[in-house]
Parts: sequence; structure tokens; C-alpha cells
Amino acid sequence: MSIVQQVQWFPGHMAKTRRKITEDLKLVDIVLELLDARIPASSSNPVLREIIRNKPRIVVLNKSDLADPKQTARWVAKYKAEGLCAVQVDSKTGKGLPALYRAIREELKEQIAGWERKGMSGRPIRVMVLGIPNVGKSSIINRMLIGGGAGRAEVRDKPGVTRQNRWFTIGKGFELLDTPGVLWPKFEDPAVGERLAFTGAVKDEILDIEGLAGRLLEVLSCLYPQSLEARYKLKLPEGPVAGHELLELVGRKRGMLVSGGGIDMERAAVTVLDEFRGGKLGAVSLEWT
Repeated sequence: MSIVQQVQWFPGHMAKTRRKITEDLKLVDIVLELLDARIPASSSNPVLREIIRNKPRIVVLNKSDLADPKQTARWVAKYKAEGLCAVQVDSKTGKGLPALYRAIREELKEQIAGWERKGMSGRPIRVMVLGIPNVGKSSIINRMLIGGGAGRAEVRDKPGVTRQNRWFTIGKGFELLDTPGVLWPKFEDPAVGERLAFTGAVKDEILDIEGLAGRLLEVLSCLYPQSLEARYKLKLPEGPVAGHELLELVGRKRGMLVSGGGIDMERAAVTVLDEFRGGKLGAVSLEWT
């Protein structure tokens, strides 16, 4: 059974947020749908896609610094083939933001030309920023605020920080509407729920952390065995290995022992999850295309 198969994650504030987003769509010109570059498909909220409908949209593959660049390039090509503009961004450094500004203007070039014909040259482009929790919406907005604008979006590496819709004025001719992260009522595919939990989009407090970390190690041992071996200085056994055994290997290598010689599995689990989310295991993508 999946670690998060039984999780129902749709608190009241998320239902309220969904209604508010629907109302506010008429106020904006374009939507930026932020996805986690490590899990583009799993981090794309089907509820938000339904709400957006025909509004111009750009897919922003955020946290691209943490993702496998080969896989990210393939995802960009996939979206392009589907008629969607996709841009890679690293919100920590601002890499990719100039390309994002250009993409927004290119996507709205007809509307911009129409504004100019009506004597509205210089009208700010109004952008809604959408995405699941902990995907980096506030970090990108703060990067865009550098060099112009006022205010600052709160940034923490935890889901559920932004609680209300907020407007920010950017010195590059943009007005941004930040929105709280929204998940959907039920993960039909257990693997989707797992990937969201791996990356921190679901609160750790409601999960089996040891089981989650073990399952992550199982996935990484298949996709990036060399990265695991290099990070934890271990040799993976031949063939499939259960997650709890891999977690024990990591804990033992890191000296996470308790009285009697056992492994502090909780401490090992927290370490694995923190190091994966922080990019310490290298550039890793959990969804390939």
C-alpha cells in the first residue's frame, strides 16, 4: 500500500482558496502555473487546470536546479509539442526569469498590441501565480521584486505558508497576484501522492516518515543508484531492496545508533528527506518522460 494512499488532504482554507481563484481569474491577463521540475506531472493540480480553462497559461518548471537537466529539457519539449509554453526557473538564483518575462510578453503580444492601439501603452501585465503548496511561488515573486516593487512574500520550506491572495507590483511592468498553494481532494494515483510527499508538498506531520523515507530510497536506488552510493558512501545490494533495509544502511553509515546497537530510524528518515529536498543527493528527477 502507498505511504499516502489513504491521505485526504483538502482542508477548509483550500476549498475557500479555490473559490477565490475562480473569482480573481477575471482580474488577470495570464496565469503562471508553477510546477516542481522534479515531478512536473504530479505537481500539476487537475483542479487548477479545470479552473484556468481558456485563460492564457505558461508552465513554470521551478526548482530546476534540483532536477535532472536532461529530464527537464524533455519535459519542456513535451509541453511545447502540446502547444504549451514552458520555462525553466530557479527561484533561488533568479535563473530563467528573463526568459519568463519574454515568454509572458510573447504569449500576450496580441493583447499588448491592442492596449497600445487604445492608448494604453505601458499598462501593467496582470499575472496570477498558481501552484501546489511548497512549489516556490513566493520565492519566485520575491526574485521578481528585486529591482522594483514593494512588499515581500513570506518564504519557508513548508507547505501552507501563503494564506491569502496578495498583489505585488513589479518594476518590470507586471502586477503579480500570489495565491495559497492548493492540492486536490484525493490522489487517485498513489504514486502521485508519494511524489508530492517526497518533495514536501504534503505536511510531514500527517505521514509515516520512516515509511516515506524508505520508499524514497527504493525509488532513488532504481533511478539514481550512483547518487545514493556517493552521498551515503555505501554499496547498494544487488537486486531490489526493501526501503526499511536501505534506511537502516543509511542510518548505520551515518552512525545514527541507539543503545543496544540499533538504528535511530526516525533520525535517518528525517535526514534522507531533508537531504533529498535540499538537493544534497544531486540533480534528481522522479518523473521521466
